[in-house]
Amino acid sequence: MLPSCIKQACFLTAGLFSISALAGSYDLVIDQQPLEIDGKAKTAMTINGGVPGPTLRFREGEEVTINVTNKLDVDSSIHWHGLLLPYTQDGVPGISFAGIEPGETFTYRFPIKQAGTYWYHSHSGFQEQEGVYGSIVIEPKKREPFRFDREYVVMLSDWSAETGKQIFSNLKGQSDYYNYNQQTLGSFIDNVRQNGFAATVRNRLDWGSMRMMPTDIADVSGYSFLVNGKSPDDNWTGLFEPGERVRLRFINGSAMTYFDIRMPGLKMTLVQADGNNVQPVTVDEFRIAVAETYDVIVQPKEDRAFSILAESIDRSGFARGTLAPREGMDAEIPALRERPLLTMADMSMASMGGMDHGAMGHGNMAGMDHARAVDMDQSRMMASADQSPMPGMDHSQMSGMDHSQMQGMDHSQMQDMDHSQMQDMDHSQMPGMDHSQMPGMDHSQMPGMDHSQMPGMDHSQMQTGAGANGDYAPGSGLTPAAANGGKFLVYGDLKAMTPFADYRAPDREIELRLTGNMERYFWSINGIKFSDAEPIRLTYGERVRIKFVNDTMMMHPMHLHGMWMQLDRGNGRFNPLKHVVNVAPNTTLTVDVPVDALGEWAFHCHLMYHMASGMFRKVIVEPPAAQAAQM
Repeated sequence: MLPSCIKQACFLTAGLFSISALAGSYDLVIDQQPLEIDGKAKTAMTINGGVPGPTLRFREGEEVTINVTNKLDVDSSIHWHGLLLPYTQDGVPGISFAGIEPGETFTYRFPIKQAGTYWYHSHSGFQEQEGVYGSIVIEPKKREPFRFDREYVVMLSDWSAETGKQIFSNLKGQSDYYNYNQQTLGSFIDNVRQNGFAATVRNRLDWGSMRMMPTDIADVSGYSFLVNGKSPDDNWTGLFEPGERVRLRFINGSAMTYFDIRMPGLKMTLVQADGNNVQPVTVDEFRIAVAETYDVIVQPKEDRAFSILAESIDRSGFARGTLAPREGMDAEIPALRERPLLTMADMSMASMGGMDHGAMGHGNMAGMDHARAVDMDQSRMMASADQSPMPGMDHSQMSGMDHSQMQGMDHSQMQDMDHSQMQDMDHSQMPGMDHSQMPGMDHSQMPGMDHSQMPGMDHSQMQTGAGANGDYAPGSGLTPAAANGGKFLVYGDLKAMTPFADYRAPDREIELRLTGNMERYFWSINGIKFSDAEPIRLTYGERVRIKFVNDTMMMHPMHLHGMWMQLDRGNGRFNPLKHVVNVAPNTTLTVDVPVDALGEWAFHCHLMYHMASGMFRKVIVEPPAAQAAQM
C-alpha cells in the first residue's frame, strides 16, 4: 500500500490538468461469444462485440472518461499500454486497482499527455490472448513533422482455438509441446552430407547438453495470424490513390509472436517508435517485438495492389493485409522464407544462464496446479518452481578437471554426485568458455544452474550472433537479412526527432538479469520468481540506468508501465524513448529511466506465458525523503 502522500500527489496532478482540458467519454463492454477465425472455432472474449475491440481515438490535452463494463463470469481489467497516467488508472489488478468484478462497471479517468500510436488490453488471466485488446490513436496538438494523406491501423495478433489456460498447461507439462519442426533422421543425414559425421554428431551433442534444439525460435507455434482480426484468407484491405502517402500504424498485439514485416515492391519510411517521433529511416523490413508499435509511411505510385506481409519469426505462418486502389484486389504473396535455425554463435553463453539444466536442484514441482492460473490476476500469477540452492555442491575445489571432452554429457544423472573429491579439475579447456573472468567462482550459489550469480562474468562483452548492445545482426540465426538484400531495421537506426530535455548521466544503475528454465518452463528476474521478489524502489526525480542482461536463449520484450525508457544507443539526448525494449538472447541492453511518475507500477516481459510464470516485478516510485516529510 502506498503512503497517502503519494496518492494525494497523483490525484492533485490529474486534477490540475483537468481544469482546462477537453473531455471525451467512451464505453467499452467486455463479453464473450462464439467466434470462428481461420476455420478455428472457440468462445472468444470480445470488446463491444469484436476482436479486436474498437480503435479509441483521443486528442492530446483532453481528459478522457472510459466506462468499462465486465459481462464475463470472471474478473477482468483494461491496461492502457504506453499511456502516461495516474497509477490508479493503469489497470493492473493487484497493483493499480482491485480489478473489475463480473457485472460491474469501472470508470477510468485520466488526462491525455501524449500523442501517437498505442493500444489497450486486459491484464487479467490470459484474456489478452482470448481477444480483449484494441488500438489507440492519439492526435497531437501540434502539426507532425511528416506528411501523409491517409492512415490505417494495422493491428497484428496471434489466434488459437486453444484457450490461454490450455496453452500454458501444455508448456508447463512439455516445454517443446509446440515445436513442430524438431530435427529428424532425415535432417541428421542431410547435416552429415553437408558437414561430415563427426561435426554433425558433435553439434547434436552440444544442443542436447543444453536441452534445446536449433529450431527453438518461438515457444508457441500453431497460431493463426491476424491483421485487424482478419486471417490471411479474409484479406484486410486499405485503399489508396496512386501517389498518396499512406501512414500505417503497426501494433503487435500478440501474446507470444514476433513478426518480420515487409511490403514487396515498397520502401517503408519509419517515423514513429512506440508513439514517439523518430528521425525518418527508410527500410525494406523491420521486426516488431510483442507489444511494440511502429508507424511507417509508404507511397505506392502504381495502380496495383501491394501486400502487407508479417511473417512470424519461426516462419510457421504470416499475417497478411493488402493496400489496393480498389476493393477486391489481391497482391502476390511470396512463399514463406526458410525457417531460421539457431547457431552456437547465437547461443554462446546464453545456454549457461539458468537454462535447461532442469534436473539439477529445482525441487519438486508436483502438486502445483497451473491450470488455475487463468482465473488469477496476472500480478499474482508469477509463482513458478522451487529454485532452492544446490546444498553441498561446492565446485570451488574442482581445479584441474578437463571438461574439453564432455560435450553431450547428460547432467541429469548427477544428482547424487559428490564433487568434493574432484581436485585438480581444469576448466581452462572448456570450449567457448573464458574462465579468466570468473575469479573465485562458488558454484554452491547456482540455484537451478542459474549462472546469473557468477561474479566477474560480463555479458556485455559477449557480442556474438545478436550484435552489440542488444541489436540483431541481419544474417545471423536470429534475424534474416532483409528480402533481396535490402535494409533491415535495428535499434541503432532509431534516433529521436527532438532532443530529450532532461538528458543527463544516470544517478545510479540497477542490473536485471533475465533468467529462467525452458525445460521446466519458468521465467524470472535475477533468478527470483515474482512471488518471492521485493519491489524495485525508485525515487521521484532521479534518473536510473537499467542494465538488462539476458541469460536465456529466448528474446524478452521488457515493458515498464507509467514511465519511458530511454534506449541507450550512444546518441545522447537523441536516444529514443520507448515503452517496450526487446532484449535478444545472450546480450546486454541498457536503458535510462527518467523517474517522473509516483505510484506502483508493473514491469515485466510482455510474452504472456513468460510473465505468467514469473518474469515480472512491481516498481514503487516514492517521493524524495524531504518532500515526503512535508506531505
